[in-house]
Amino acid sequence: MIADMDILGAWVRGWAVSRAVSAPVEEPGRWLKTCGARAAVLAGLTPEWETGETEYLMTFDGGIPPAEVPAGYEVAVHGGRPVWSVAVTSDGDEAAHGRVAAAGRVAVFDRISTEPAHRRRGLGRVVVHRLGIAAGAKSSALLASEAGRGLYGALGWRVASEVVPAHVPEGAR
Repeated sequence: MIADMDILGAWVRGWAVSRAVSAPVEEPGRWLKTCGARAAVLAGLTPEWETGETEYLMTFDGGIPPAEVPAGYEVAVHGGRPVWSVAVTSDGDEAAHGRVAAAGRVAVFDRISTEPAHRRRGLGRVVVHRLGIAAGAKSSALLASEAGRGLYGALGWRVASEVVPAHVPEGAR
C-alpha cells in the first residue's frame, strides 16, 4: 500500500499529464485544493477565500475488477504511456469515456463520465477496468465528487482524504 502523501503527489502529477498542462508547483496561489477535513481546512483560511464542494481523493490497491461490456456497446482504447483514453460507444455515439495517466507506480484516473441516457448499465465500470488494464498499475488514484465517492466506494475504492477546493476571486487581494 502506498502512503497517502505518495498517492497525493502521484495524483497531482498524473492529473497534469492527463490534461496536458504544466507540471504542478508547490507554492500557494489564488487557487488551492487542500487535503484534510473540511472543518480544519476552513479554519485555516482567511475570509477572502471562497470554497467549493468537498471532493475526495480515493485510492485502489490491486488490479481493477473486471467488467462486462453490455450488448450493443463497443469499447476503444487509445494512447500509450503515459496517457490512455477509453471511449464506449453505441451506434457510433459516445456513451462513456475516461482517461488515465501513469504517474510512477500509480494510475491516475481522470474525467470518467457516462452520458445520462446510458447510465446504470455498468459503463463506468467498463471504462475504469479498461483504463486499469491499459495503465497496468497496481495502485490507482482519482478525485471524486460526493456522488462519485459513493459509486467508487461501492467498487472497493477507499477515501484517502477529503479535498477542499478554494480560491480568492479576482480583485479580492
